Amino acid sequence: MLALTLTIFPLVAIVAVQSGAVTTEEQKAPQELDLEALEQRLRETRAIGFFTKLALRNQIDDLLNRFRAYHRGRPGIDLEELHEDYDLLLLKVLSLLQDDDSKLARDIAASREVLWEILTDPEQFAEL
Repeated sequence: MLALTLTIFPLVAIVAVQSGAVTTEEQKAPQELDLEALEQRLRETRAIGFFTKLALRNQIDDLLNRFRAYHRGRPGIDLEELHEDYDLLLLKVLSLLQDDDSKLARDIAASREVLWEILTDPEQFAEL
């Protein structure tokens, strides 16, 4: 479930920033990322239904597998394309959360850049 959490956070950030839910000061503030707490909140939220969570989990697993392949140097995997897919998945999660669990959406959105850095850094990604 940690993988689910890691992938979802950046998506939330995009929506929050685009919607104005996150201020410029919040975007610049150094963040202490508590992945376990966010993961637990994501599991427990009622803003996303059970089957939707399963579908998201599959999409997240697919994206993480592509990141693994990228870090292994597999040809044909473009970081820019991964970034687009990452952003789209986060937007999807944020859109699911924004009405019924806006605090979680805001917290995930605030973690967007940190999560992207983890996913793109080979050493940090290996620790997931």
